[in-house]
Amino acid sequence: MKLAKSGNKAGKLEFLLQEIAGLRTQWAAPRRLRVDLSAETLPALLALLKGRAGYAHLSAISCVDWPGQGEFELVYHLWSYELNVLVMAHIRIPRDPGVYLSVYDLYHPAAFFERDIHEMFGLYFEGSPDMGKFILTEWDGPPPMRKEFDGEAWVMNQFEWQEYRPDWLADIEAKGGGITTRPEDIRNNGGKP
Repeated sequence: MKLAKSGNKAGKLEFLLQEIAGLRTQWAAPRRLRVDLSAETLPALLALLKGRAGYAHLSAISCVDWPGQGEFELVYHLWSYELNVLVMAHIRIPRDPGVYLSVYDLYHPAAFFERDIHEMFGLYFEGSPDMGKFILTEWDGPPPMRKEFDGEAWVMNQFEWQEYRPDWLADIEAKGGGITTRPEDIRNNGGKP
C-alpha cells in the first residue's frame, strides 16, 4: 500500500490499514480516502475500521453498474468522528450472479442501503434482514438502475399513447406554444421537432 498523506489523523489511519494486504489507497481530498480492495477483504477492513479506528458511522453504500466489464462496483462510505476522515471502500463483484454478503452484522444501517440496491440493481445480499420491496412496491419490471434498462421502451410497452388535447392546451398551441410532437417522433427526426 502506498501511503499518500501524512499527519496525525491520516498517519494513524494509514498505519492501521497496513495490517490488511492488497489495499490500494488514494487521498481524494484532505479528509477523504479512497480504498480499493477485493470483495473478500472488505469484511476484514470494515471490522478493523470500526473496532480500532473509530469508524462508527456507515453513511451509505452506493452501487455502480459496469455491464461491459460484467461487474457491479459497491462503495461503502464510512465516517470516523474521531479522525474526521471519510473512507470510501470500493469493491467489485460479478454482475452474474449479483450476490454479495451483507455487512448488517457490523453496521445495522447497511440493511436499508442493501435493500435499496437490491431493489434498484437486483443484487442480493446474503444475511441481510430484509430484501423485500419498499419503494417500487407495485413494480413488475426489471431492476430500473441497471444500464441495460430502457425506461422509455418500458413505458412504451406498458402504456398506450393517448392524445391529450384539452381546450386550454389547444389555446396555448394556437398561440404557438405547447408540445405538439411525440418523443419518438423527435428521436426519429434527429432530435428536432
